Amino acid sequence: MAGHSKFKNIMHRKGAQDKKRSALFSKLSREITVAAKMGLPDPESNPRLRAAVIAARTEGMPKDNIARAIQKSQGGDAENYEEVRYEGFGPGGVSIIVETLTDNRTRTAANVRAIFAKNGGNMGASGSVSHGFDRVGIIAYPAAAGSADAVFEAALEAGADDVVSDADGHSIYTAPEALHEAARALEAKLGAAESAKLGWRARDSVAVGDDTAPTLFKLLDSLDDDDDVQSVTGNYDIPDEVMAKLA
Repeated sequence: MAGHSKFKNIMHRKGAQDKKRSALFSKLSREITVAAKMGLPDPESNPRLRAAVIAARTEGMPKDNIARAIQKSQGGDAENYEEVRYEGFGPGGVSIIVETLTDNRTRTAANVRAIFAKNGGNMGASGSVSHGFDRVGIIAYPAAAGSADAVFEAALEAGADDVVSDADGHSIYTAPEALHEAARALEAKLGAAESAKLGWRARDSVAVGDDTAPTLFKLLDSLDDDDDVQSVTGNYDIPDEVMAKLA
């Protein structure tokens, strides 16, 4: 997810996340409901649900909302969502993976395709870009959780595969099957994580210049705005000097 965290931080500073809070809570609720419906409605016994609840708490979602989303999964009237992944290319040849939860494949596919087309990209076939990414567990901590060395040592003991630390925080990578065991071990040493989820990690990155970055960010933002889109991952790398111009 090269560059994406920095983009999110810029958007947060501009206040865009506050404007999107209602839509964000809706997406988080959907993930919680789906996770609880697919497994047990207990976060301690359902790793996916636990990750969804952690993500919701990190974003400030009220406890009552979380409880309602879990309860909704046990009702017979709960919507049936399916997970669908879309892949495509953004400006500058950037590879993008879009993960969705949808109750209407036709609508979601049309929306995602249109967003790519309107923002300098194009949607590809399944597998067209995912071969350049690894499926991994990603555990995120704020910079305040500890020094790079301290977090690295804790991650090593927890069985993680890699750690990337910068001014924005710490990203700890694990094998998919090791995510929740590692998250529990890290919680005992570093406290609760900002998030713990399955995601994608690019094997190589594509440098993006200031001539391409605005269009790319518009594409990413438009994908994030779609109600069915749960996550967007790209292999872009934005140099600090370009980020400074956009801030």
